[in-house]
Amino acid sequence: MLLILSWLLLASACSSTAPADGSVVDPSTDLVQPRAVHLGSAPVTDRTRHVVAVAQNLYTFWDTGEQVYLDRAVDGTFVDNTLPPGRPQGPHGPAVASAGFRTAIPDLSCELADLYVTGDTFTARLIFRGHFTGTYGSTVGSGRSVEFGAIDIQHVGDERIVEDWHLEDNLTFMQQAGLIGAS
Repeated sequence: MLLILSWLLLASACSSTAPADGSVVDPSTDLVQPRAVHLGSAPVTDRTRHVVAVAQNLYTFWDTGEQVYLDRAVDGTFVDNTLPPGRPQGPHGPAVASAGFRTAIPDLSCELADLYVTGDTFTARLIFRGHFTGTYGSTVGSGRSVEFGAIDIQHVGDERIVEDWHLEDNLTFMQQAGLIGAS
């Protein structure tokens, strides 16, 4: 509930989008491109561009599963403040999580729908899509389409992300995959 309230407050406080020329976004074709970047009334600085590039690298990792993008985004001192049971703490944790999702959904993609930048912190609204064709525990997927959301809050240190908070809509994933009944 607190995360949802924080998201709503942030969304209302940061209602303007990035400059029309896209100068805050790294246009590299290998990086995920955010659908919208929200900066509020803050001026665009080199630090703003850096924070956006870190976000683009992180969500390119989630889109591709390629370790190089995670290494560019996450610091060696990284702390996951909403660590699920069984996931290792530190920079290896997201790699374990991605591998787990990709075992169930090999064609997993990540859309960076909204990116809110506030100083050294960014909040992202994400949409994950794919097909449950792999395995989840002992359940073999039947090819069902899945689409579920997530909200991330990431704090960037000197160069990379040093801590995060995240909430994935695992209930929707599990219902769409047929792992549990829909209510």
